Amino acid sequence: MSDLGPDLRPDIRPTSGPDSASVGVRSLLVLRHEPFEHLGYFERVLRDRHTSFAYSDLGEVLDLGTYDGMIVMGGPQSANDRELAGELHFIQQALDTKTPVLGICLGAQLIAKALGAHVYRNPEKEIGWAPVYLTDAGSGDPVLGRLSSPSMFFHWHSETFMLPPGAVSLAYSDKCRQQAFRFHDTVYGIQFHPEITPEMIVDWSAQSVNCGDAATLGAPLDPHAADSSPLARQILEGWLETF
Repeated sequence: MSDLGPDLRPDIRPTSGPDSASVGVRSLLVLRHEPFEHLGYFERVLRDRHTSFAYSDLGEVLDLGTYDGMIVMGGPQSANDRELAGELHFIQQALDTKTPVLGICLGAQLIAKALGAHVYRNPEKEIGWAPVYLTDAGSGDPVLGRLSSPSMFFHWHSETFMLPPGAVSLAYSDKCRQQAFRFHDTVYGIQFHPEITPEMIVDWSAQSVNCGDAATLGAPLDPHAADSSPLARQILEGWLETF
């Protein structure tokens, strides 16, 4: 892992604990890059399992404190953006301390980059519903192995990543070779969006930062073309059971 220098390192301070959801056996820190890219279906799963969580929005002090794990959400930014350098170093620190981490879309790219992988532009944008296929390793994985292959998921990304050193490739799609990976036992990067709800798809399509992408589509995105709710539950519950 690279050293980004002291001027780019986040301010690490003690924390009093989570401030969202009911207090449970475990608590998670959720790094959120845009208010509209939130936990979605994942929130329901966490509440059902009495697992508390707190959002840390982009620009806020990054503080792992006493949290048991971390989820890194998606966003329109690039993992190569300088504005995310502090967060990248924070993720490196979490990985170094063997903190369980789950990354979604941009979050997966940030984990991959923190592990030393190259993040770059995918040959084509992948936006909308498309099947995801499991690799042989994915079929036997304790988290993604719960899914059928293929399974239909929602996608919205223009960048991808090389498989990080020491990681295991778990899934792929027709347009993107790296759709999911596992690093050690409790770190997962997922390029697709299992957490997204129909309401989120409508909201994302209306966001000004996404309008350029939406304008390139041949038809409006159908928010009800598939239901990823049960798949989101299988993935998140599987990850929670790894620690």
